[in-house]
Amino acid sequence: MGGVTSAPIPLWRRLTAEFLGSAFLAALVIGSGIAAQRLSPGQVGLELVENAAATAAGLFAIILMFGPVSGAHFNPVVSFADAVFGGLSWRDAACYLPAQVAGCIGGAVLANLMFAQAAVSISAKHRATPAHFLSEIVATLRLIVVIVALARSGRSRSAAAAVGAYIGAAYFFTSSTSFANPAITIGRMFSDTFAGIAPSSAPAFIAAQLVGGVIGTVLTVTVYPARRRRARTEEPAQLAG
Repeated sequence: MGGVTSAPIPLWRRLTAEFLGSAFLAALVIGSGIAAQRLSPGQVGLELVENAAATAAGLFAIILMFGPVSGAHFNPVVSFADAVFGGLSWRDAACYLPAQVAGCIGGAVLANLMFAQAAVSISAKHRATPAHFLSEIVATLRLIVVIVALARSGRSRSAAAAVGAYIGAAYFFTSSTSFANPAITIGRMFSDTFAGIAPSSAPAFIAAQLVGGVIGTVLTVTVYPARRRRARTEEPAQLAG
């Protein structure tokens, strides 16, 4: 997602960055959802605006924090797309996955505690409908297209702003509010709040996200069949082809 330096960075440091970034992301999404629900009770539209705005701005900052270390994936679909394009080894992508999931669960617990709720409260918010399934496919494929298109066209420095803006917009143009991430889907099961998702709905979301990731990768390769050479001042892209 973000650029990394050309010098090798130890895997343990990259995993730490992915864990922390995923935790910050989950705490951001869930915490801002709880705050929105408390600040604007009963006004669902306003609550969603507050949740989306905080997520978009916070995600921008988190990508800038950890992009130079791990690529700031925070998302197994992004990590495996990166592996497809050769920016990350398949072994490292497999290692990123548990760090991302653990981070999102930890972030959910942190968000609950920051708002004086039970550390773990399993969500009862059912979301699995055909419309939500389609929305998650669309949300995830467009996320992958944004990230890979920027990387393959030598514009990876714009990734933090572009991804933050896209996720903020996707809260509104998808009926699912654009989870677009299996790790955050799992994390959000552990908070019975505005941003939660019932465990029974999570498998459908994750399946849709995987389908969206595959479609997004294929579409990007079709539009950007070869990676454009970067200018010397351009930061190396994590998703290289």
